[in-house]
Amino acid sequence: MKKVAQLDSFRDMAERVGRFSVQGKSFLIPEMNPVNSHLLAGVFQSYGVPAEVMETYTGLDLGKKHTSGKECFPCVVTLGDILYYMEKEKERLGDRFKPERYMYFMPEAGGPCRFGMYNKYHRIILDSIPGLEKVKITSLSADDAYDIQGLIPGDSMQGFRKAGYLSVVVGDVLDRMLWRIRPYERSEGITDTFIMNARERLAESFAKHSSRGDFTPILLDLEGIVKEAKELIDPNIPRKALIGVVGEIYVRTHVKSNQDTIRVLEKYGAEGVNASLAEWINYTTYDQARRARIDLGLHLRNFQLKEMKKDLLKYMKYSLILFYQYMQQRKVYRMVGKHLDIIEDHRIAPLERALKKNNTFSFEIGTEACLSISSALVLSHHGYNGIVNIFPFTCMPSNLTASIAKPLMRKHNVPYIDVSYDGSFQPGREAALRTFMYQASQHFKTHGRP
Repeated sequence: MKKVAQLDSFRDMAERVGRFSVQGKSFLIPEMNPVNSHLLAGVFQSYGVPAEVMETYTGLDLGKKHTSGKECFPCVVTLGDILYYMEKEKERLGDRFKPERYMYFMPEAGGPCRFGMYNKYHRIILDSIPGLEKVKITSLSADDAYDIQGLIPGDSMQGFRKAGYLSVVVGDVLDRMLWRIRPYERSEGITDTFIMNARERLAESFAKHSSRGDFTPILLDLEGIVKEAKELIDPNIPRKALIGVVGEIYVRTHVKSNQDTIRVLEKYGAEGVNASLAEWINYTTYDQARRARIDLGLHLRNFQLKEMKKDLLKYMKYSLILFYQYMQQRKVYRMVGKHLDIIEDHRIAPLERALKKNNTFSFEIGTEACLSISSALVLSHHGYNGIVNIFPFTCMPSNLTASIAKPLMRKHNVPYIDVSYDGSFQPGREAALRTFMYQASQHFKTHGRP
């Protein structure tokens, strides 16, 4: 009986975690960074889905209450976000609260990163709270490059995918505008206010135009924002040491989880540039094409025609998707570059070549470690004055990065620091970042910057 009960429990979990249609649901999106999630919500709204970005970090104590401390920190933060949101909705609606009306969005990735287990663990916790077992968790997976089949009606999928990717790129651009302008702003605080206003303007633009298939109005809105942003820079402030930020995607991007590390670096003389979100989307697409190419070679040697056809079609599919993503990304950055010199994003193939050159690491291992290690290498070759690796405490891929990137950066004489976070405030952390920035400033004085 016990085994039967366990099987039923796992079956029930599978029925409430998966790729569900979001039509007619209040779609709840966790805030991973202050910009991108809101633009993505605008895309969903354009397609008739009442999407909302949940308030973040306010419910951290609730997340900690239902975890042991051994979980990956983003799991704790996002769990706290959904529990806090549901608690406030119960208070707001009273007897009118219907948990089955809500759909919680929590994507996943394959192992050995624990990200793939967040939504399962969240499901267990929601099931343990009366009524919240009716809240479904919808998910997308890196294993198929975040294919949206099942979430959105079939005739809308292609247009939604394009708009969703554009929202990621535009969000990255707003982030890079912030980091380009804030260290040189004319008066303190104006850049943060400007970017938040720009976020709202662009979220409205995505909500209005995404489903129409013509993204020109969105790009025109972005161009107008960039022209305004340029005027915030004080040309009399000299350029500063350029710092590249790599690491686990959530914590390095979630400002509250990393205790605003980039702002702390700026305080001590940095111009920081964080790895983009589009990098991860491009990587998952690139990886699908890479795997299909390898499979095609194996089946070709064994002359397995049926499998060869599948591999070829898969390779062509993901290669075309990646081509489109690069084309769209290049178009946006070129437009922005006419008015403001932000750092452009890189492609994935050069990162893999950087790892293969000296057999440093392998894309076969996967996870964000292959991106963080290769990015650190490429940025050091491009003349960056320092590298910061931001990650959750105990994160295995990021500890892999630390063990490999640190000696590599020492070999290249590039200042490097690992910064882990678990929600606690360490008294020596800012001192360590300040010491790192002294080293980076010395590197800048000696070697300049790209």
